[in-house]
Amino acid sequence: MSAPRPTPDFHDVEYPADPYPGERPPTSFLHHDEAGYVLVPDATPSGWRLNGTTGRDLDDELAALGAASVQERLPVLAYGSNVNPSKITWMREELGLSGPVIVIQAECQNVAAVWSAGVRQRDGQRPAVIAAWPEIRERHAVLLVTPEQRQVLDRVEGRGERYRLAHVHTPVELDGGRALASVLAYTARPEVVGKNVPIHLNRSPLLVDGKFVRCADVEQAQAILLDGVPADSDGLTATEVHGEP
Repeated sequence: MSAPRPTPDFHDVEYPADPYPGERPPTSFLHHDEAGYVLVPDATPSGWRLNGTTGRDLDDELAALGAASVQERLPVLAYGSNVNPSKITWMREELGLSGPVIVIQAECQNVAAVWSAGVRQRDGQRPAVIAAWPEIRERHAVLLVTPEQRQVLDRVEGRGERYRLAHVHTPVELDGGRALASVLAYTARPEVVGKNVPIHLNRSPLLVDGKFVRCADVEQAQAILLDGVPADSDGLTATEVHGEP
């Protein structure tokens, strides 16, 4: 007899995607079928358990869904809208994202999500980019993705047009204790950083009075009204990935 299906902890409707970057759960979670299941670190084979300490091991749940295990997945930093449950469902419906998505909370050092000098073509909202910010610590998330899911992220982020996939060399610690010396992330392509880039393509960090503006400090409604100039660099120490990581 198969184990009963777990009960969702939340549904997409609780986390709207607009305004960018959308609302996001404060916990790690597994996302599947327009619903989320809270993940907590535990001494299980996967290192994670659903629905608190009495729930099933994450790998057991993934196997029940016919999906790749935790160890078969690649960590990719998510610092903008890709943590939003409604956005994840949009990627399923519009871009063919398949299988459950794992979102793990993480602490990043020496980098920050900051507002871009450009705006999105489809809705005019200001997107986030990641930039160097010495001695800061920010809470973001790491997606544990299959190769197929990462290919969908390539399309979402406009890899090769607006963003590049790169190893960002900065310490990241996942909830549960896993430490990464560097992490894969979608960062602004050097070709779209600077002052002579069309606004819908420009992914320079925005400089206001000579400083980056953290997304954590200013919401979208105020961010879109900011008056500044594009930075010449995001300051990251990063190594671009060519082809498959």
